[in-house]
Amino acid sequence: MTRRGVEVTAPSTHETIIAMDALPPTTHRPPARREASLGPLFLLLVALGALGFVVWRYVLPRNAPLHDPTAAPRAVLPRGDLAAAEKTTIEIYREASPSVVNVANVAFRRGRFSLDVSRIPQGTGSGFVWAEEGYVVTNAHVVRGGDRYEVTLADNTTWKAVIVGMDPDKDIAVLKLDAVPEGKLRALAVGTSNDLVVGQSVFAIGNPFGLDQTLTTGVISGLGRRIRAQTGRRIDDVIQTDAAVNPGNSGGPLLDSAGRVIGMNTAIVSPSGGSAGIGFAVPIDTINRIVPRIIAGSPPLRAGFGITLLPDGYRRQFGLEEGVAVLEVMPDSVAARAGFQPLRQDRVRGRTLLGDVITGVDGKPVKNQEALLDLMLEHAPGDEVDVELMRDGERRSVRVKLQALAAR
Repeated sequence: MTRRGVEVTAPSTHETIIAMDALPPTTHRPPARREASLGPLFLLLVALGALGFVVWRYVLPRNAPLHDPTAAPRAVLPRGDLAAAEKTTIEIYREASPSVVNVANVAFRRGRFSLDVSRIPQGTGSGFVWAEEGYVVTNAHVVRGGDRYEVTLADNTTWKAVIVGMDPDKDIAVLKLDAVPEGKLRALAVGTSNDLVVGQSVFAIGNPFGLDQTLTTGVISGLGRRIRAQTGRRIDDVIQTDAAVNPGNSGGPLLDSAGRVIGMNTAIVSPSGGSAGIGFAVPIDTINRIVPRIIAGSPPLRAGFGITLLPDGYRRQFGLEEGVAVLEVMPDSVAARAGFQPLRQDRVRGRTLLGDVITGVDGKPVKNQEALLDLMLEHAPGDEVDVELMRDGERRSVRVKLQALAAR
């Protein structure tokens, strides 16, 4: 039956009544669309949960205990025997280090106003025992300018020392310890430097930066190098090594793999003042030639004329293009007897005039001071040489018998 738009179904077991007038207006989204809007929110919640887990698991501090009462020392892994090279290095140090010493240089200065005498350390270096009688070899620049010297042995005992003599041109000095008991010193074995080869192992022992009994190792990097001593003279046949050498190593021994002294560490090349892998050592053949003369009381001798030379820096002032001008002639020298003329003063015009200019020796040209000094090293006192001179624009030749000159 239908009445006013309402469909009525006769009653039965199931009734369905649809009242069209009672339906509310459509104001809500369909259910399917409402379910779809929950997806992004769900994903956001999952992501936040995952982030929280990561923070909790890996960022936040754990509550695990800091201490383990059952902790025990780790088991030691046996290393086996030392390598042959290691054994050699250890043995070299063990045998040589007792003969390496620390040399302290002290100067005494009186105050200008108080007149009190103060001890002023001039520096420290290294050295090594040359002879059991108390002789120690070191660098000349280590002991230069000092008034008192103290030598500390490997057993940390300190002894006063005096300078026996030195050869500054070769940067070699000899000290003697005072009242050292017999048997306390042991000299290092001495080798040779004329058969060295680049690449062979070397060992340096010294006191770099005051750290006593320091061993460094390396190889011979070069041979036949030339360096300057503090006197300005050239030292030839110097050994170059990459064994670390630093300030304080000066005067210490450079050893070969047999534990023999083959050189004395003397200088480094370094922009920073520390080891740059370029160190130099005076060869033992030079040391072994000079040290016995110093100990015997015979100063190292050089062959020469008995003159002083005009420094090369003044060459332009006198218009010299070649040769070396004679600055002074020593009295009773071979140069004085041969009639060498030094610089002289023109009293009328007030100018300094050149005397003799040495231009050659035995036919070999002399261009500067270094060339003349090199030529003198080829000769011994008593040798006769022909000296070519230039005087007042004229060339002349004089035969001279070279005399002995003590090292400066």
